[in-house]
Amino acid sequence: MLNNLLENTSLLENVYKLSIAVLLLCSAFSVRLLKKVKRKRKLSAFELTMDIIIRVAIFLWLTSFLLIRYGYLL
Repeated sequence: MLNNLLENTSLLENVYKLSIAVLLLCSAFSVRLLKKVKRKRKLSAFELTMDIIIRVAIFLWLTSFLLIRYGYLL
């Protein structure tokens, strides 16, 4: 029973890592799309807000990832 629980935890960790990768990929594509739209026309207030929030979220995730993974080096 304990072995089965450990296997499920490993599966959940893999699903979690995959979901983060997908979210980061989608966020990067959204930022790229907004950059293309910005070249053609001025961004609406919603688009500008979304662009800022996505960029800050990516930066915060990357910073926290690096601190968690390599924080002992600092």
